Amino acid sequence: MDNIINIQVEDRDGTTRTVEVPTDINLSLMEILKASEYDILATCGGMALCATCHVEVLAGSENLSEPEDQELDMLDTLPDLTDHSRLACQLRLNNNNEGLRVKIRGSLQ
Repeated sequence: MDNIINIQVEDRDGTTRTVEVPTDINLSLMEILKASEYDILATCGGMALCATCHVEVLAGSENLSEPEDQELDMLDTLPDLTDHSRLACQLRLNNNNEGLRVKIRGSLQ
């Protein structure tokens, strides 16, 4: 099917499932995760101001946009930052992101 990709999402408890993502409506990964009923606070509403949508990219990072300064500044505040950390609110997915694998790391409080 055109404009549909599949990504793998690992939740905080280690369970992994495949999420089907429409790529023709310009949703952020944070919006997709919330719509898929993952427990994501997204306190700031996607403005890269809270880091509660922190994810670790396990595979497919080469097909994501580079992080902007505001995202990097917020990531630097995280105690569990990894080399593959990103804010889900700043990731817009497209057809090149087929097979992306992420692990949810954001805070629940």
